Amino acid sequence: MSFAELLDHVGGMGRFQIIYAILLAIPVFIIASHNLLQNFTAATSEHHCQVHININNTPYTNLTGKLAAKDLLRVSIPMDSNLQPEKCHRFVTMQWQLLDSNATITNLTELETEPCADGWVYDKSIFTSTIITEWDLVCDSRQLKQMAQSIYMAGVLAGGIIFGGLSDRFGRRSPLIWCYLQMAVTGTSTAFSLSFTAYCIFRFLTGMAFSGIVMNGVSLSVEWTPTRTRAIVVTMYGYCITIGQFILAGVAYAIPNWRWLQLVVSLPYFICFIYSWWFAESARWLVIAGRPDEAVKQLHRVARINRKKEEGDKLNIEVRLDLREAETSAKSSYTFIDLVRTPVLRRISFCLCFVWFSTSFAYYGLAMDLQNFGVNIFLIQLVFGSVDFPAKFISVLTMSFVGRRFTQALTLILAGLSILANIFVPQDLKTLRTVLAVVGKGCLAASFNCVVLYTSELYPTVIRYTGLGLSNTMARLGSIIAPLVKMLEEYISFLPLIIYGAAPIISGIAATFLPETLNVLLPDTIEEVETRLVESTGTQEQAGNRTLKS
Repeated sequence: MSFAELLDHVGGMGRFQIIYAILLAIPVFIIASHNLLQNFTAATSEHHCQVHININNTPYTNLTGKLAAKDLLRVSIPMDSNLQPEKCHRFVTMQWQLLDSNATITNLTELETEPCADGWVYDKSIFTSTIITEWDLVCDSRQLKQMAQSIYMAGVLAGGIIFGGLSDRFGRRSPLIWCYLQMAVTGTSTAFSLSFTAYCIFRFLTGMAFSGIVMNGVSLSVEWTPTRTRAIVVTMYGYCITIGQFILAGVAYAIPNWRWLQLVVSLPYFICFIYSWWFAESARWLVIAGRPDEAVKQLHRVARINRKKEEGDKLNIEVRLDLREAETSAKSSYTFIDLVRTPVLRRISFCLCFVWFSTSFAYYGLAMDLQNFGVNIFLIQLVFGSVDFPAKFISVLTMSFVGRRFTQALTLILAGLSILANIFVPQDLKTLRTVLAVVGKGCLAASFNCVVLYTSELYPTVIRYTGLGLSNTMARLGSIIAPLVKMLEEYISFLPLIIYGAAPIISGIAATFLPETLNVLLPDTIEEVETRLVESTGTQEQAGNRTLKS
């Protein structure tokens, strides 16, 4: 009796699976908050140099306080090209002549300026406090904002490697419980950080916990779910992340202080940690780990919750031996090298590396730069989240009726073109720039939706998780590099858009070299993958020859 048959025997998609899926989905709603949190906790407010002078001692003490403050800014801070106060410089001496309408100012650029030696004044009308205003991450320190996000993403990568290995050794349940606790503790500690260095350290640890929660949560749910309902469960988790983006926008709007916002999105994980002790270990993993007796015990528990106690009691020692033999026979000594050992798998691995890297790279390049569009940041967060619903739905239709390869290539190329188009749109056309960015983000969300399924279908069973691990690593590298590329706008304003747009176009072209998997059975061995493409190519050539002869 196979494990899939055992699941059906103890209730299939019964009460246990439904409760399990819901409890595992609750943390997913909040998990998106941590990925995109810096859009709000690290929002850059309007600012200018601090001016230390007593208004009562100026030549304009007869003016009202409001006008005097405005004029004081005029004589203290130079104006930029948009006639706004310069953000990083002030006049060395007060330029009172600028208030005299009869005076003639020959050249403002000749007036001597200096950096902001006494700090900055920030506009706190939207955000009362951010890490930018608290630690003055502006002007010469402005790149530290992007560095902090890259450090968080590096934690996500490290967590994928560390907790992936731990879950193979100790099971899915224990690392998941630990990750809930780590997310709660490090997320809360981030809110109480006394320095930027401490903030980055705690964010790195939070990123590690993020990976552990996603990987082990999805694995537990999928391994306890019957085959016929797995796609529904996985899709549900995808939409939970999307809804989480809506939740983040609302919570960030209600809580403009970064420390309180960080605290609110972290404390719920203490609750998740408490109820996660109810979780059952994956019976599949228990069998692979050589513990079939414990696997049967968990199946008895599932049968009881699903009101299939009599069927569960029928599981005997023969079933345990069948499980052990079935899973032991599936084990092999395949390694990472097998992903590139044969020609077809080498092509698949290289192309998928491009696809995963560029999808994540461009996605976070757009999603982590919401302020750049000049639209209300809370509104655009909602729009960016809502576009995922139609995008993922359309991608499911095209994957099902047209094919995976077409969907993958089209979504990436359209995303790249949408990003590149913004290079030619003037900054004052904010609506058009936002529409193009939303289209690009939607295409990238559809690309993510496609590549997860596509990767699972391209790799054979014996190295499928190894291939998914490589793909996840490339995606994390893309998310780490994306904020760093943003720094290049200091030199050429449109250079980041060129890079963000070119990457998905190149990978979209690479995707056309992948085999199609629509209506094709999942391969189990490397030999199947190699021979399948040869047979497919031979069939196409024969069809072409027949066409020419006719």
